[in-house]
Amino acid sequence: MRQRLWLILFVCGCFFVLPAARSDQDTGRVTKRFPYQRAGLSDRQAAACLLSRFTYGARPGEVDKLLEEGIETWFENQLRAERSDEGLNQYLNKYDALDLGNDSILAIYRNPGQVLRLAIKEGVIAPDSVQKGDKSYRSDLMKYMSEKGWKAPQELQRQLVGQKVYRSIYSRNQLQEVMTSFWFNHFNVSATKNICALYIPSYERDVIRPNALGNFNDLLLATAKSPAMLYYLDNFSSVASAPSAKGGAKGRANRGLNENYARELMELHTLGVDGGYTQEDVTEAARVLTGWTVRPMGSYAMGKSASDRSGRRGFASEAFIIDGDFMFAERRHDQGVKNVMGHRFGPQAGYQEGVDLIHMLANHPSTAQFISRKLAVRFVSDEPPQQLVSTMAKEFTKTGGDIKAVLMVMVESPEFWKEALKADKTKSPFELVVGAVRNLNVEIDNPNQIYSWSNRMGEKLYAYQAPTGFPDIGTYWINTGALLNRMNFGLALASGKIPGAQVDLLALNRGHEPESAQAALAQYLSLILPDRVPAINVSRLEPLLTDPNLHEKVEQSASGAKLDSSMDWASSRKKNKGNTPKQPDMLAQVVGVILGSPEYQRR
Repeated sequence: MRQRLWLILFVCGCFFVLPAARSDQDTGRVTKRFPYQRAGLSDRQAAACLLSRFTYGARPGEVDKLLEEGIETWFENQLRAERSDEGLNQYLNKYDALDLGNDSILAIYRNPGQVLRLAIKEGVIAPDSVQKGDKSYRSDLMKYMSEKGWKAPQELQRQLVGQKVYRSIYSRNQLQEVMTSFWFNHFNVSATKNICALYIPSYERDVIRPNALGNFNDLLLATAKSPAMLYYLDNFSSVASAPSAKGGAKGRANRGLNENYARELMELHTLGVDGGYTQEDVTEAARVLTGWTVRPMGSYAMGKSASDRSGRRGFASEAFIIDGDFMFAERRHDQGVKNVMGHRFGPQAGYQEGVDLIHMLANHPSTAQFISRKLAVRFVSDEPPQQLVSTMAKEFTKTGGDIKAVLMVMVESPEFWKEALKADKTKSPFELVVGAVRNLNVEIDNPNQIYSWSNRMGEKLYAYQAPTGFPDIGTYWINTGALLNRMNFGLALASGKIPGAQVDLLALNRGHEPESAQAALAQYLSLILPDRVPAINVSRLEPLLTDPNLHEKVEQSASGAKLDSSMDWASSRKKNKGNTPKQPDMLAQVVGVILGSPEYQRR
């Protein structure tokens, strides 16, 4: 019990008191725009900082490669996101669902309950076998699905998670992947809500990723018209009441009006909770967005493009506009006069009202402040300097929401480098596991194991239920159990006990095994945390290196979160046997301790 308590106190205590000092090497190179030298950082420190903040972690030797390319040139190239990704594509080619449109996904990936009802209706499965709990019918159901060409939604989820892990690890356009995660979290939709899961692949692929480094107005409009968002926040069913739809007064209750999306559009997506709007503005915005829905899939997918405003009669005798999977149903739209934050909409302006509302919100001064602060929280500090946020907001307004320009002015600001020197941003679980894989140059054959560890530590991809998305502050992620789970992960990865994760620690050090644990600690700290190697780290971590029962202690201390069979260390040894170079026990323990250390949790 004393040993277990000591471990808990050690991990928690050093996380909160350990200073984030850095080494002090200087090449003497002078930068033109990025003022990191004013903050006391050398070129190498600045390069390591950019890799820590704007990628999922530095691969071995990447600091040197960045310096060869040039600090500013590297960042500009990451903003352009035009690097070829042939290596990544080799991993993605195994997934056959990545390029499917929503029509095809809905046709292939079927709800098991619906399939079972169809199978019973067609006489493939006897109702009695289901009612009696006879599990033998399941094989008949699988055969029935195979003959129909149908698959379970879990297979789509497996591919979605797999591509996310592979992109984060292997993409050369790292900033684009980081920003894709940022915007997905900002415009969160959850696979846990009804049919949303089937629309998430196209939502991330066609809406978020292409606009992640583009214009905020374009991104906002694309999310508003996405089936994933329309279903998640219920705007697909929002219909004007009869009097309003005919242009009459809005005195009667809008029984078909749904305010969920309008509220989150203003509170979470644009203006912020203190953005200067009222509840009445939310209701009026919801009226503006009535009729914004999802086109019928399959044989009913007919209509006209959004560029044609003339209208035509179509599905269910309604005038409608179709743009991809989005549909504006004119007869469901509130044709009356609306007033949102002093701006008049209508009467009878139809689809264009919603476009104008979104443009107004995207270009509002409160939006500039809110989005700029959220970007600064992600890349700078949990409590970013207001001067930095104001500078970014000014650029946001000046450029009409140019995301690249806002990120560039952020990195050009002295406040960014002063805060970066502190290195006090906490990695989320996904950032931790993917970053460790990149830092150790681990080859991943089974991305779902990496996802499982992220899930176990509290970050389940695509499944955060609230529209807020995951909080991006350290206090949300760090507590006693979380730290112990992180240590557990570090030891498992370094020891080669995660199936499908091939690690060669000796290769990191060019095949040379350090003579002692102390020498290994100093050497691998410099490899894994380049230019952030305070001597105090060595003295704090050394006591753990001589503990032969560290693995058992960490497992016992983190026993509140039960491992599933796929992550059990004992079974993992068998599954991974022969696939990973044998790690010297001393070296694996050294690297595991580094990955679980408080300093490594920072970016």
